Amino acid sequence: MTDRFSQHRPQDGADTGGVPWAGRTLTGTGFDGDTGEADAVLAGLLGAEDRDPADVVDAVARARLVVPIVAVAAEVDDSSGTPVDARSDMASVTLVAPDGQRALPAFTSTHALAAWDPAARPVPVTAQRAARAALQEGCEVVTLDLPPSPGPAAWTLSGSMVRALAAGRGWAPAHRDEHVVAAVAEVVAREEAVGGHDLGGEAGELVVALSLRPGLTRAELEGVVGRISRGIALDTGARERIDAVAFRLGTA
Repeated sequence: MTDRFSQHRPQDGADTGGVPWAGRTLTGTGFDGDTGEADAVLAGLLGAEDRDPADVVDAVARARLVVPIVAVAAEVDDSSGTPVDARSDMASVTLVAPDGQRALPAFTSTHALAAWDPAARPVPVTAQRAARAALQEGCEVVTLDLPPSPGPAAWTLSGSMVRALAAGRGWAPAHRDEHVVAAVAEVVAREEAVGGHDLGGEAGELVVALSLRPGLTRAELEGVVGRISRGIALDTGARERIDAVAFRLGTA
């Protein structure tokens, strides 16, 4: 069978789908001199066993990433009895975990992308652009350098990290983020039953330790925790900087 690709004549002024070349504008990506290699600082951090999440996010923000684009059939021609793509569009790739979490895969180099999917087209982007694309696609996280076979990524940027990159601001662990620290202090100050508090946690997961007045009933404890949780959630800036909140209760 002779397909449309073997019969295509670019000199006739149109692509394989019959769309004219005339009127099209090709623009640069801003990475015209890019060799496709990974940023040395970021690669070093991803390969280290003991790595500070803040350092990784900072390195990602400064690096060029590569996102995969794949061809999808936009129009199928089955007039010959055998369906063939009459027209294809390019689409970004998103992944869905068994728990429903959506992720945007990104790679530090064209080599890492080709190892994962040789058919994917590499598109160089800034980390901010990749993060914004992830949010637009409804992705909670961005995975960096997925291996060829199913397995953990070299690094997964959590929701708070993705939102920080998209906004072009720095990222810090939730318990050390100045906005979060101030927001929690303001909410906790409204509770007379709380004698003091401390913040801890890891990366974007915040642990709020409360020192409570002795003798509170279960209902009163639930009320205090519920009001503090809602107060933190209502602060948009704090919510964007936190991936999860847990409470540890003690007596003053």
